[in-house]
This record gives sequence, structure tokens and C-alpha cells, in this order.
Amino acid sequence: MFELQKMSNAVRVLSADMIEKAKSGHPGMPLGMANVATVLWGKFLHFDPKNPQWPNRDRFILSNGHGSALLYSLMYLTGFEDITLDEIKNFRQLASKTAGHPEKSLVNGIDFSTGPLGQGIAGGVGMALAERILNAQYGDDFINHKTYVFVGDGCLMEGISEEAIELAGHLKLNNLIVLWDDNQITIDGTTAVASSTDMKKRFEASNWKVLKCNGHDFASIETALEKAQQSSKPVLIDCETIIGYGTPTKAGTPKCHGSPLGLDELNGLKESINWTAEAFDIPTEILSQWRAAGAQWEGMRQQWEKRVEKTDIGSELLNRLNCHLPQNLEQILTAYKEELIKNKETIATRKASQNTLNILSEYIPCLIGGSADLAAASYTKTNNALPITADSYNGEYIHYGIREHAMGGIMNGLAAHGGFIPFAGTFLSFVDYMKPAIRLACLMDLHEIYVLTHDSIGVGEDGPTHQPIEQLVSLRATPNLMVFRPADSVETVDCYECALTFNQNPSAIICSRQNLPVLRKNGADNPVYNGGYVLRETVNRQLTLIATGSEVALAVKTADLLAEKGIQTAVVSMPCLELFEQQSADYRQTILGDVPRIVIEAGSSIGWDRYIGETGIILGIDHFGASAPGNQLFETYGFTPENIEKIALTLLNLK
Repeated sequence: MFELQKMSNAVRVLSADMIEKAKSGHPGMPLGMANVATVLWGKFLHFDPKNPQWPNRDRFILSNGHGSALLYSLMYLTGFEDITLDEIKNFRQLASKTAGHPEKSLVNGIDFSTGPLGQGIAGGVGMALAERILNAQYGDDFINHKTYVFVGDGCLMEGISEEAIELAGHLKLNNLIVLWDDNQITIDGTTAVASSTDMKKRFEASNWKVLKCNGHDFASIETALEKAQQSSKPVLIDCETIIGYGTPTKAGTPKCHGSPLGLDELNGLKESINWTAEAFDIPTEILSQWRAAGAQWEGMRQQWEKRVEKTDIGSELLNRLNCHLPQNLEQILTAYKEELIKNKETIATRKASQNTLNILSEYIPCLIGGSADLAAASYTKTNNALPITADSYNGEYIHYGIREHAMGGIMNGLAAHGGFIPFAGTFLSFVDYMKPAIRLACLMDLHEIYVLTHDSIGVGEDGPTHQPIEQLVSLRATPNLMVFRPADSVETVDCYECALTFNQNPSAIICSRQNLPVLRKNGADNPVYNGGYVLRETVNRQLTLIATGSEVALAVKTADLLAEKGIQTAVVSMPCLELFEQQSADYRQTILGDVPRIVIEAGSSIGWDRYIGETGIILGIDHFGASAPGNQLFETYGFTPENIEKIALTLLNLK
């Protein structure tokens, strides 16, 4: 029999001690939610610290990640190997695994990186959706688990939460249980200073079941969690709590939200619960109970593993969860590229993207598509993909609705769960709605693909609101994100091969709206792995034109014009700057050459100066566009072979 109050006190004191030692952290949430966490982790959450990646474990996300001390305390007490007492003592210190906010890539057992409020609840929707899809395909014996998410008032105020809960309710994700730390306190005061929302009505309007409990009463918490297990809808449990619960003077105030309690307040807390042990010393009887709680589902995990080992479907499931790519992927794509080169069809790279995805989806079952209500424009719905609905999770396409922010967060949950490489589309100009989620994907090393179409002023009449100027440089500035801008249908295939191969990176594939000619003449290799390569070489190079995407075709036409004047011009396609930067200095120099250079890209010029040398020129756009046909805008802003030829002649002092 677990002594829940003693176990909870250990969580509270350990959390407060680590924050006090670090002189940094957020004690209010761990103190307020300790009882809820104790009931959940002690009685309901299925996990095994001996195998933190057990695929059929329940998932736990601390969306209000500033309360990370709570998670670290729970993981140490239940016996996760990565969270030792030394790590607890080094909370928020350099090279410690116990970072200020939970980081999936640092700790084996943290399911999701959190901190930016609201991202965790969106990720939870993605994880719950992943479980429902896999359950529909493999059955209850192999995949059948819950996703639990702790959220605070800030998570529910952020707009991403509304997008995420709407879709979760629409899809009836009854395996999703969200526990709300309803303490009515934010940094600036009470929630009343900025919100009058009735959360019960809000969630019920989005097709959720809403339950309530006293977040400090163990029986009340347990009753709510028991009811949540039987719901036919996603569940919000309103846990009425007091922030900093148990502290003498700071409880119920913003003062205990984001700074250590101080020794007087900490000692007062310990005195109120009769805690006499030294800092970081957990009495043996209490630690033993927590370790028993951590070990209680080991048998369930072992039985699951036996079922997997004994069946063909189990072996298939493991391959699916690991997202193994077919061994002959290169051969499949090479044959397709040779076909494209032979047919020389002029198509937009957004359509080339769809054609490539049609082929890939036949061989890679973990690919799952979607779009922000833009299937007809971003072309991310493959030919045979069935939509996922509340009545059938056995599909391959997610209608995210006009919800880019949640789409990015849900993709993160799908990828972090395992068994999926999500890809989804929107216009490049709208990627800012997704940037917080993209940033977290990069932090978590998640394998997912953003298909971002309508990539330049070539969008045309929709005008500057839809014409991305600054987005490419913004994406390229994001660490761990691979940004690909293919020049034609062949290069599009190569970009997808790279995006699939680099499974520790999210990738963005930037596609054109306008049709582009086939430029490549050889499909046997994949030069995109080098980031940039010479598409068209000459014997005695006099000039190098460097371009990406649709502008590569302009560079080729310009090279033809210059050839008529006897000027030998090389054309370099640079679909991925990140990969080009990873190549040796000798390789980069060989590709760029020792002659004058011109960069051509219909977007911000920022970042290109590193490739033009002392005398080179950048033809970019550092202002917003205009509403007019795309070809007129390219001409107005100088993106024509004739204008680039003039620039080249001036650069070479030939005019």
C-alpha cells in the first residue's frame, strides 16, 4: 500500500531543494501539482524505468515545462537511470541533464521537450493521434496506451491550444487526458487580469469531456482519473490547486512562480509537513515506495515484449516504429529520376513533390501526410491516401484544418511518439505560424518534413501578403533544420531522398507554384547530398552563377546568352546551404570557382555574401513584392536572363 502523502511530500521537498540549490527555477507548480503527479505516476501511468522507450508505455508531457523540477523528481524517485541524485543536485547547471526545461534529447525517458507554453498540449494531441492510428493498424494487443499532459493557465491562453483542442475533439481522441493546474495565477497576478474564459464551456464546445477534482485531495484526484479512463472523448481534468502549496507566505501568489523560495520559506514548508531529513536525502521507506511504483508495470512490459517476439505482426510493428527505409530506396528513386529526365515534363516543383510522395508512400508506410486546408495547393495528399477521421483512424492523411500552429505541434507529437515520419504542407509565407513548433522539432532532432509551397514572388497576383521574401533566410538561420529549394522535378526527388536519409533533422522542402523545366541530365547520383553542385560546367570558366529553385532555370538561360558572347559561364545549383556548409573547404572552392560570382535568388539577400567573394553581386529582393502576375514581377525586379546578362557584363567590365 502506497503512502501517497509521504510520497508526495518527497516530490515537493526534492523539487524545492534542487531549485534552492540552483538559485533558479519555478517551485510553485511542482508544489501545487505534486499530489496530482503522485496519484498519476503512482497508480495510473504505465511505464518502466528499466526500459524508458517501451513502445506501448503511456506518454507523459509536462506542457508547462517551467515546472521541470517536478518531472526530474518523479523520474529520480521512480528509478530512471539518467536522472541520478547528482543530476538532481546539478539542476540547471552546465552539462547537466536536468536542464531548465525538459529536453527529450538529453534524458532517456523524457517524451517531449517543453518550455514554450502550449506546445506540449499540441504535441500531446499528436502523440494521442499516433497511438490511435497504430492501434487501428495493429490492434489492442500491441498498441493501446494513453497520453497524459500537464498544462497550466499559460498553456491554455496560448493560441496553439485552441487549435489543438479543436482537432483533438473533432477526432475524438479518447486516449488523451489533460490535467490542468488550475491555480488562477500568472506572473503578472491572477488570471483575471487577462482572461474571463469559462474553460469548462470552452473544452465542452470542442467535444471534450470535462472533469474536476481538488488537486490536493488524493481521493478526488483518483476518482477523476478513474472516470477519465472510460471516456469516449478527450478529457480535461480541472485540478483546482494552490500554487506553492504548503509554503508559509508565498502560497497562492505569483511570488513562488519563477524564483527560489528562499531558505526561510523552504524551511517553513518542511516544518509544516514534518520533514526532518537533510536536503536531497529521501528516507528509505519513502524511496522504496516510489521505486516500487516505478517497477509495478515491468511485468506488463515483459508480457508485451513476448507477444511481439512470437508474432509476425510484432516484427512488422517494430520495423514500423523504427521507420526503417527500404534498402533499395536509392535504386527506386534513380529509376524514377531517369524517367523524369527522359520525359522532360515542365511542372511546378510542388507537383513534382506530390509525384515523389506518391512513389515514396508505396514503400514507406510510416509516412503520414497532411496540410493546413491546402491539399489542392500544396499537393501533400498522395493518390491513395485515406483521410483519418473520428470513425476511422486507419488512414494516411490528416486534415489539420486552417491551423498551421497546431499542425507543427501535432507533427512533433507524431514524430516523437515513434512510427511516423510526418509531412505536411502550407504556403511558405505562412510558415511563421509554425516556427515555434519547427524550432522545437529541431531541438528534439525529430524526423519530419515541411512542404512549403508558393515560394517566391512567382505567386503573383495574391500580392505581398502571400509572397515570401524573408522566410528562406529565417528558416536557414534555424539550427538543425535542413532547408531544400529544388530547381526542377529531378532535384525535388533528390531533396526528398536527403530529407528521408537524415533522420535526426527536420527538413523543409521549398516548392514553386510556377512550372519549371527539367534541367538535370543525369539521375544516377544525388548531388544534393553535397548541398551545392555544378549543374552546368565549362572548360575555361569566366563566371559563376549561383542560384536556387526556380532561379536556376534563369541562370541556365543567362549562361546561354553569355555563351553567345563567348563568355564561359558555370551554373551552380545550391538547393541546401546547410549541406554545402558541411562539405570541405576544397570542395566548396572547387564548386564556386576562382572567377567572379553572381547569386540569384528571389528572396532576401541576407547570408549570401559569404559565397560571392570580394567582387561578386547578389540579385535578391530585400523589400516586399506587389500584386501582379508573377512573370511581370520577375521582370520588374530584374529576374530575367537579359537583366542578369547585363549585370554579368558589368561585373566582368565588358559593358
